[in-house]
Amino acid sequence: MTLLEKSPGIYLDDSFNDIVNSIDGIIFDCDGVLIDITRSYDSTITQTVQYILKNYAGISDGIIINHKIIDGFKSTGGFNDEVDLAYAAILCIVSAKKSLKDQNDFIFDVINHADSSGIVSVENYLNDTNISEIKNKLSYPGTHHENLLYNIFDELFYGPKLYHTLFGKESRFSNPGLIENDDVIVTDELISKLEKRFNHSIGMVTGRGFESVKYSIPSLILRFNLKNSLFLEDESRSLAKPNPESLIRCISGMNCSITLYVGDSMEDFIMAKKVSESGRKVVFCGIIGTSKNPEEKLKLFEKNGAILVLDSINLIPKILNSD
Repeated sequence: MTLLEKSPGIYLDDSFNDIVNSIDGIIFDCDGVLIDITRSYDSTITQTVQYILKNYAGISDGIIINHKIIDGFKSTGGFNDEVDLAYAAILCIVSAKKSLKDQNDFIFDVINHADSSGIVSVENYLNDTNISEIKNKLSYPGTHHENLLYNIFDELFYGPKLYHTLFGKESRFSNPGLIENDDVIVTDELISKLEKRFNHSIGMVTGRGFESVKYSIPSLILRFNLKNSLFLEDESRSLAKPNPESLIRCISGMNCSITLYVGDSMEDFIMAKKVSESGRKVVFCGIIGTSKNPEEKLKLFEKNGAILVLDSINLIPKILNSD
């Protein structure tokens, strides 16, 4: 499927025009959609991997986990959880070092063999004898509040003050949390326009926890239908994207006939597709403007059959004829 650029930043298939007026609910992902996380979550992945490699694997020359690696893992549909991604990158680098292989080449080889099962596919592909020691040290995933890798990631992301508030524990780091680098995209003006169309049928299904989202958009979060939103960091890992159950719950709660789900990742796309296959009508809207390589992400969504892709959520009112 080839999407046509109908106007700057708007790529859609003509079939979208047949259903646009029937869309009666909208649900958002958060990271990469409502908030640009390039300097927050992505930076936390990079710093977490470096810290673990140096302090728990004795590796001081690990490659930097850049946006190409992050996008590569996320394109498989199995790494919506940034801590999962950090864990997979750590395993790859440890295995490459022990096998005397080029780290960069090796990590992309692993990515090419990964799939929507995420860390399971990575662990299955790697030589277990090379990674058994670091796997035992990390014992990932374990429980969120007790696992070493989760703790380090959260300490770096939230910073000492917010980490203590959320988890009741002291951080080993003193620097400000990288959450302060969140770049908020969603605006009061956008939500007001959407409220005119959808009233209270504006929800959120995100991998973040509620308190994390609230910290970055403290007033705007109250404009969402929180009763019919899910913050997956606060839920069981079994609900993690691309499991469609969270989206099904929200759609059912808002009693929507046709829902627009706005996301930026393959996990989001796969989840929306699974919901549609279950009998509930969902239109996926892919966001590409927060990607370091928007053209590649557009091609990825096109290749998988998306009918609507936008540079930014701020274009949503225009494609809904609500601006």
